[in-house]
Amino acid sequence: QVRLAESGGDSVQAGGSLRLSCAPSKYTVSGNCMSWFRQVPGKEREGVARIDRDGVPLYAESVKGRFTISRDAAKNTLFLQMNTLKPDDTAMYYCAAAEPWLCPVGFRFGEYSYWGQGTQVTVSS
Repeated sequence: QVRLAESGGDSVQAGGSLRLSCAPSKYTVSGNCMSWFRQVPGKEREGVARIDRDGVPLYAESVKGRFTISRDAAKNTLFLQMNTLKPDDTAMYYCAAAEPWLCPVGFRFGEYSYWGQGTQVTVSS
């Protein structure tokens, strides 16, 4: 059974940085499509960053230039480096993974088969 474990969430002040990690079990980050989503209570889950099989990233407009998605094959871990954080970035952040034969278009969350439990990011002004 595939499991995704996020970590790295914290409370920081605006302008600060955090790095989120997603360590899967029974799943290989290299060569597969994975994404980071975030959700605020009462709002829809929002795609933040995606990395495709070739390592090409895709970002939501709201985080372009501030967030970087990457993966480390040796550690089998997905990362989200978040810089210049804003209060609007406050949310629960989720790691999502697609089946090996599927690479979701954009941030169609229904096409991701596996989800982590989330890690909370809180940015204060």
